[in-house]
Amino acid sequence: MSKEQWPALPFEEWKDTYATLHMWTQIVGKIRLVQMPWINHSWHVTLYPTARGLTTSPIPYKDGSFQIDFDFVDHSLLVRSGDGGVRTIGLRAFPVAEFHRELFAALRDLGIEVKIHGAPNEVAEPLPFAEDREHHSYDPEFARRWWRAVSRTSRVFNEFRAPFLGKCSPVHFFWGAFDLAVTRFSGKRAPQHPGGFPNMPDWIAREAYSHEVSSCGFWPGGGPVPYPVFYSYAYPEPEGFSTAAVGPGGAFYSADLREFLLPYEEVRKAAEPEAVLLEFLHTTYEAAADLAGWDRGELERREDPRASR
Repeated sequence: MSKEQWPALPFEEWKDTYATLHMWTQIVGKIRLVQMPWINHSWHVTLYPTARGLTTSPIPYKDGSFQIDFDFVDHSLLVRSGDGGVRTIGLRAFPVAEFHRELFAALRDLGIEVKIHGAPNEVAEPLPFAEDREHHSYDPEFARRWWRAVSRTSRVFNEFRAPFLGKCSPVHFFWGAFDLAVTRFSGKRAPQHPGGFPNMPDWIAREAYSHEVSSCGFWPGGGPVPYPVFYSYAYPEPEGFSTAAVGPGGAFYSADLREFLLPYEEVRKAAEPEAVLLEFLHTTYEAAADLAGWDRGELERREDPRASR
């Protein structure tokens, strides 16, 4: 497998592009949020990987629908309406405020009027989108590299997700924290989540974590972890989880984040990156499920149903 499939993502070299992309995806995600019916655990707000970037998927509007797609191959944002209208915005180094203005102008051109909450969520010091000229970086090469990493990760996450018979989320992108994630549920109720996420109502966290979960994801990093990582956590965290034996060798438990982390570089430099990532996903899930007493016999498929066809 070529290194191109798992490209280098040095945090310091692309953190400004990352910060700008974060705000752009929040704007697009909020458009989907206000137009969609509420789906359990906020699954109605997410974006989804495509062959070229991220999509809202179809968003209902009056008697029709529209869709917004990030294309990190041609570096453009496409807004398409169900009646055939298309508007394109070039992705380039320009402020969040200008992205916000151009996107809503494109929507109005297509006859779509949408209002969103005008500031980001899950960030400590939110700037209103319409006023944000602080975030204005866009390096096409690093945007493409990040997307390539997301694309490869999505493939592995779907393989990991496949044999689980219980309730499980799609592989989807949460713009609040800028992470690709997939979550398994035991089916049992969980204690009320304490909340405490910056600029996000506690009731949203409590609804999201209403039932026991084992969740994993890919995050570009930030704060105490200034490098890209794969993560895995359990809520509620069962006793002994932090000291559970998990693989591969580069994985560790972060007391700050209360989750297992595997640096992206450990996967990227491996001879078999996908096998290394799958080991992390399986061993951390097994630790969470076994320690919490999940009924794994009922929740997991042991054989591939295609084998008998």
